Amino acid sequence: MPQKRISLEEFLQLRSQGLAIADVRSEKEFAEGHIPGAVNMPLLINEHRIIVGTAYKQHGKEAAIRKGWDLAGPRFGQLYRHASKIAGEGPLLLHCWRGGMRSDLSAWISGYGGLEVLVLEGGYKAYRHHVLQHLSKAPEMLHVVGGATGSGKTAYLNLLHSNGAQVIDLEALASHKGSSFGALGMNAQPTQEQFENNLGEAFMALNPELPVWVEFESRTIGRLVLPEALYLAMQQAPMLELQLERQERIQRLLREYGHFPIDTLETSTLRISKRLGGLKTAQALEALRDGRMEDWISHCLDYYDKTYRFGMANHQGTKEQKHWTWI
Repeated sequence: MPQKRISLEEFLQLRSQGLAIADVRSEKEFAEGHIPGAVNMPLLINEHRIIVGTAYKQHGKEAAIRKGWDLAGPRFGQLYRHASKIAGEGPLLLHCWRGGMRSDLSAWISGYGGLEVLVLEGGYKAYRHHVLQHLSKAPEMLHVVGGATGSGKTAYLNLLHSNGAQVIDLEALASHKGSSFGALGMNAQPTQEQFENNLGEAFMALNPELPVWVEFESRTIGRLVLPEALYLAMQQAPMLELQLERQERIQRLLREYGHFPIDTLETSTLRISKRLGGLKTAQALEALRDGRMEDWISHCLDYYDKTYRFGMANHQGTKEQKHWTWI
């Protein structure tokens, strides 16, 4: 069955209707960043890509093409079976890096066996350009939720979302809660490229005529960096600053982190030791080892509250305070 090339707009529309996506780039390329929902179906695996690249450098394009055929040829049957499994009952969306030779050959293999294949014009490169365009400008009606550590900002965002508001949970997308303890209980962080893809998808799904709520963040979440346009917009956006009594914040943080192993908590505490100071670090670790968990959290909050006040000094938008009780 012949292949058909489609635009990115058509590609994304068909994806929204449930069509499967086969990404025929190598495993390494896919791991670095991919279109959400895509399944990796490499025409050339990592080792083969290196061999073909070496052939290109040493002997030119034609030699590289011949080597690619030699390496991919024995895998044609496997590739077709994989494509059939991915496609299911519908046409198969397929792409490589630029919509070139790897797409053409993979589509030919799949189509020769009877599958209907729709190839993304411009490949993953076109998709990345589209994502970066969206990330180059922040949502127009941006609002931020602020509050000291332990104020329940994520819980409040979830409450807004449950009431129909548009919410982008940056920490969920980054798989990190932003602090030295932010990786605890979370999955491994995505790559920077994948984070941008996931965030770009969230931007694309927004209604520009409605407000968008995010948590007020620093420039980085774990090892990931926020898009510059979003970060700058957050500094100017109206803020709803949650006010929660310190003891209630301590109890919330105790419920969130108190069940982790002591050695894990020690390691995270030591990561902020330079900013916490030698005496305060020693007091925090002593409380932790003695099982005085509330005291440990209180010592750490001294640092985080100071950091929060510093961050607030950079916020230039209007601010409304809201006293609430976290549930």
